[in-house]
Amino acid sequence: MTNPTSVRRKRQRGSYYVELALTFLPMFALMLAIVDFSMAIFIRSSFQFAVREGVRYAVTYQTLPGMCQDASIKQIVKDNAVGFLSNPIHDDKIKVRFYNPITLVEVNGVNSNQPGNLVEIGVEGYQWSWIAPLWRTASPFVVNVYSMDKTEGLGPGVATPCR
Repeated sequence: MTNPTSVRRKRQRGSYYVELALTFLPMFALMLAIVDFSMAIFIRSSFQFAVREGVRYAVTYQTLPGMCQDASIKQIVKDNAVGFLSNPIHDDKIKVRFYNPITLVEVNGVNSNQPGNLVEIGVEGYQWSWIAPLWRTASPFVVNVYSMDKTEGLGPGVATPCR
């Protein structure tokens, strides 16, 4: 004859595993979602900081040794992007543009970085794939960030650096 308490314990042990599965899977999905959204927010804020540093560097006409102004600005943005832009395939995502402050039209060419022009630094089209796509979509998170400021004047006899 079987003991009724041992049968009840076996049934309860099986229900423990079912309860664990029913609670663990949603909690794990919630943890992944929190990590996913936190990473997206971190990437965007890191890029915003990086382009702000690029603009600060650009308005003072500094250049890194052996580089023109655009290349120096892009390197500063890459250095401040916490490693997300360190791969050379992301070099074309960093944009440096100069605008006329009166007409707000983009200025291109050799002297487009004249004192008084507006400089805009941006990271455009950076794609981050979600760790766990919650809605069964393969579309990545796309980051576009910009920062702009007016370039300072140069001292007497100081030439505008090359672009």
